[in-house]
Amino acid sequence: MKKLIAAIATVAVVSSVYAEMTVDEIVNKANEASYYAGNDGSASVEIKIVDKSGSERTREFSLLRMNVDGGNQKFYVYFKKPADLYKQVFLVWKETGEGKNDSRWMWLPALNLKREIAPGDKRTSFVGSDFVYEDVSGRNLNDDTHELIETTETQYVVKNTPKDPDSVEFAHYTVWIDKATFLPRKAEYFDKNGKHYRTVEATKVETIQGFPTVVESVVYDLNTGGKTINTFREIEYDIGLKESIFTERFLRRPPREVTR
Repeated sequence: MKKLIAAIATVAVVSSVYAEMTVDEIVNKANEASYYAGNDGSASVEIKIVDKSGSERTREFSLLRMNVDGGNQKFYVYFKKPADLYKQVFLVWKETGEGKNDSRWMWLPALNLKREIAPGDKRTSFVGSDFVYEDVSGRNLNDDTHELIETTETQYVVKNTPKDPDSVEFAHYTVWIDKATFLPRKAEYFDKNGKHYRTVEATKVETIQGFPTVVESVVYDLNTGGKTINTFREIEYDIGLKESIFTERFLRRPPREVTR
């Protein structure tokens, strides 16, 4: 009976803490759970692009991520397949401050060319998939206003509206955040006519090195009937990456962490 009373009291305390959280605190915790596990991390990623008819195309790449000062981050993506993307590199320096824009570059070895991706292109297709460039490193929380529109037994439901509507293709998007892990489990995007046109869903979650981790996610394009499946394998955290990897030097000469 004492154990039961203690358990009930613990649940009550935890529930009270959750009830007192502001929407900004919820969104910050969701962002941390999604993108900040450990000090750094790596994964092998397969993207499967499926059109309305069922035809499939795949891309495979290695992903490195490192947290730096002030909540900023750096991401390095090295493509392995298909042949026309082999050795192509996508580099991101993520800036989290108010009014800051991320810096993004693509290295195109066939052209011996470094191409900067303009802030206005962050919502365009990532290598022909239904994911967009911004999905790789995450959207700046300061770019949206957040409203807690519903709380269920297991989830927070948050509506996010862009502060600069002309900078993006959506009018708003709604995210379902798991109360236990704070991982976003689903996001629905609505266009300026109020039409639901895009869904992003975390379809598989595993705990890796103590961190709840999305190991499969799917984007559904409701306009075309297509979808893209993102599968993460060989995930590791706290591997001791060096910040020098995330520089122009390693665009042309990829580090062993992505080529092995």
